[in-house]
Amino acid sequence: MKNHSLSGRLWFVLILFGLVGQIAWSVENIYFNLFIYNTISKSTSSVTLMVQLSGIVATFITLIAGILSDKLGNRKYFISLGYLFWGLLTLSFAFVSKENTSLWFGISDEVKIVQLTIAIVITLDCIMTAFGSTANDAAFNAFVTDNTGDARSLAEGVLSAMPLLAMLIVAGGFGLIVNALGYPGLFVGVGTLMSLSGILGLFFIKDNPNLTKQNSDFISDLVYGFKKTVILNHKRLYLYFLAMGIYGVASQIYMPYLIIFMQEYLNFDAIQYSIVLACVILGASVITIFLGKRFDGKDKDKLLFQFSAIYIFGMVSLYFVAKTTKGNNITLVMLLVGITSLILITGFVQVLALLGAQIRDFTPIENTGKLQGIRMIFFVLIPMFIGPMIGQKINETTNLTYIDTANGSVAHVPSPEIFITGALFCLLIFYPLTMIKRGIQN
Repeated sequence: MKNHSLSGRLWFVLILFGLVGQIAWSVENIYFNLFIYNTISKSTSSVTLMVQLSGIVATFITLIAGILSDKLGNRKYFISLGYLFWGLLTLSFAFVSKENTSLWFGISDEVKIVQLTIAIVITLDCIMTAFGSTANDAAFNAFVTDNTGDARSLAEGVLSAMPLLAMLIVAGGFGLIVNALGYPGLFVGVGTLMSLSGILGLFFIKDNPNLTKQNSDFISDLVYGFKKTVILNHKRLYLYFLAMGIYGVASQIYMPYLIIFMQEYLNFDAIQYSIVLACVILGASVITIFLGKRFDGKDKDKLLFQFSAIYIFGMVSLYFVAKTTKGNNITLVMLLVGITSLILITGFVQVLALLGAQIRDFTPIENTGKLQGIRMIFFVLIPMFIGPMIGQKINETTNLTYIDTANGSVAHVPSPEIFITGALFCLLIFYPLTMIKRGIQN
């Protein structure tokens, strides 16, 4: 009889680093965008550029770090030291402001101050992402695959709830922290939490004893996932990668601008959008737990069809609600936006969890580290480069603008069209899912 249990120490590591990692990514994906928009420049183009460059860095570093962790036969130090420096870089954002840029560089011209401050933020974000991708995307993901074995479905179920819990903490609670302490308080708090987690990892993480150093050629490892023979031998895995890429692009069309959209288009203040997001994410968490108990042993591919349709319906619904209720009673708008967002987020999380589980199940365990970079190409690089570019173009063409009083520049307001565009793009996900359904084997 197979043993499906995991040790208490391993559960502690999985939950701690799974949750803290997702909190860190949520803060970057939500509040770094708001930080630029609200304190430096009302420019969605700056947000777009930061997201795109971050995606490029994340993918390249994950590809390299995954291979190195395989070659060195070690995940522990990649995770622990990665989280430590990831946290320190996050904390450093507390010292970034237009005032400090003016003071540090002796600049008085407002335009130059804004440009240089944005450059500092984007540079720090890329460096921070490098450590985060090393620690979380490369090493921690490989660590989970190394150590969960027959209990992988159980562990994946718990880890799939972490993005929701992190979003609940970040979107629902951190808006209140920003109101009380400002962005510096947020960055200090989150950065400290991440660094402390890294220090704990030095004491609690134990690598799988079967993980040993590999003496393979680095260049050969680097191109492993791009080889035609590898792709043909793992067709099903690469179709899941393709589905993840399509899902990711659709999500990144609207996700970087979501809270800015609520703030500028729907006129929600920080308390109002925090309440809406907290209720939505809490509701989605309850639904996920409720459904999760009924999905055990079910056909995940069939579920992917169903929840992809729900996700698309959620984006379409939010588009129509935003277009038809803007300017009405704010409580009514919050209620309707909350209901449609609940549908959207439920679909978003379920598709992510199902694709993540299938990708992990069909990844050959002997080459886990080598394939983390390929996973990141479809999970991060393609979505974060193409998605925000489409979203930014939509924001510009809908011509919802106002003058930023800080520097007199034209600021673009994210429009509801980003949701309908995301829904239309997400229809493409049914192509790889249909090919999988027709019986293509891994």
